[in-house]
Order: sequence, then structure tokens, then C-alpha cells
Amino acid sequence: MSETISHYRIIEKLGEGGMGVVYKAEDTKLGRVVALKFLPPGSTDDPEARERFTREAQAAAALNHPNICTVFEIDEVDGRTFIAMEYVAGPTLRTEIRSGRLSVDRALDIAIGIAEALDEAHARQIVHRREGPGLRARTARGLCSPHTDRDDGRHGGLHVSGAGAGN
Repeated sequence: MSETISHYRIIEKLGEGGMGVVYKAEDTKLGRVVALKFLPPGSTDDPEARERFTREAQAAAALNHPNICTVFEIDEVDGRTFIAMEYVAGPTLRTEIRSGRLSVDRALDIAIGIAEALDEAHARQIVHRREGPGLRARTARGLCSPHTDRDDGRHGGLHVSGAGAGN
């Protein structure tokens, strides 16, 4: 795929689920790789879905933590709303667990990293709606979240809610 949206050149599709469609893309202005998340097909004309998507981006953008992916912007081009965020290379936690190579010490480090990220979000009245091993990727520097709805070993998605939301 070689489509360009705004100043992002789509490289490949990373995943798709109920929360959106995520692509790996090149930010042609800054020369970096990012993840672009779009509303799922069929939701683009739904004002409520677009509002939830915007709230999701705003909530995630309010967070600054090494274990939480950075949101760069939310934009709309030709009626397609998208969130541009940090792309995290590396396997998901689910992939690492399934490999059978996850030591107890490493599992504890990961659990602590997840708890610290959730604590940061909760301190800002933001509740993560879904949590699971397919939503987290490990990098050389640690853990980063969130990711696609499906675990295909690649990443870039987000699932957060604003204050008062849950589940």
C-alpha cells in the first residue's frame, strides 16, 4: 500500500478490530515511523463514534509515561479521522508469553510496568477500557501500550476512555 494521508505515507496495515484500523506509516515531515489509527469502516459517519474517537485521542494525549504510547495528533482528511501516535516495534506480550521464554523476573518487571502506566492514567482520571496481553508490546527499553485489537505481533492502537468511563 502506498497511500498518503496528510503528510503520512502508509507503509502497511498492522491490524483491525472493533476499535479501529491501524497502519504503520512514515511521517514525511519529520522522517519518523508512526502508527495511524482510523475509525473502523462503517463508523466514519457515526457522530457518536467520532466523538468517542476524539475523546480517546484527547485522553491518551494527556498522558506522558514511558510505558504509554505518545499521541502526536488527531486529524481528519477527506472525511477520514485518524490518530497519529508512536509506533512501537517489538512483540506483543501475548506473543512473548506464548513463546514460553518469559521468566518470573521478567513477568514481574512487566506487571510493574503495566501497573505504573495504569497508575499514571488513573491519577489523571483516565480509565483504560480494555487490558490484555495482545494490547502491549515490549521494546528494548521496556513496555509500551496500547496496540491493535488483534495480536499479529505488530502494533499501534489505543483504547482509553475519559474521566468516569470504565470497563
